Amino acid sequence: MNSIGVVPGSFDPVTLGHLDVIARARGLFDQLHVVVVHNPDKRAMLPIAQRVSLIEKALADAGLGDIHVTNWSMGLLVDYCQEVGAKVLIKGLRSASDVAYETPMAIVNRKLADIETVFLMPDPVHGHVSSSLVRQVAGLGGDISPYVPAAVKEFIEIGRAVQQECRTDIVC
Repeated sequence: MNSIGVVPGSFDPVTLGHLDVIARARGLFDQLHVVVVHNPDKRAMLPIAQRVSLIEKALADAGLGDIHVTNWSMGLLVDYCQEVGAKVLIKGLRSASDVAYETPMAIVNRKLADIETVFLMPDPVHGHVSSSLVRQVAGLGGDISPYVPAAVKEFIEIGRAVQQECRTDIVC
């Protein structure tokens, strides 16, 4: 049986906690898809195409290049699952609030399309890390290297340098 799993998320930006869950999910399925989805309840820092690119780079750097990375913004996530033949969504849970948020969606996905949801806990070292926290620390000029892959750190630092240069240069 060819098992296909889908790891969805906004990944804005992808964190080491995300990579931990993705790497462990990869060991559970014959194929794994990481799908960047638009969350209308969140104000994005990075465009979706950039998030896909950073995930691909981070996965390649981690030796996980055999994972399909894409985005999905038209329709329900279960539509994507049905399109690729996946029967399982994989979600990372850090806390009780994640459980409360994810459980109703898991129930609806199962009722809509018979798609099961598997919850994985990240390594405890990453349990406190969220993309929101990373965005906040990065926005205030803090060191995000303990929380994100090198590709993300580099991309955000380049963006910070450009912003700093523009603050001192009237041409920007």
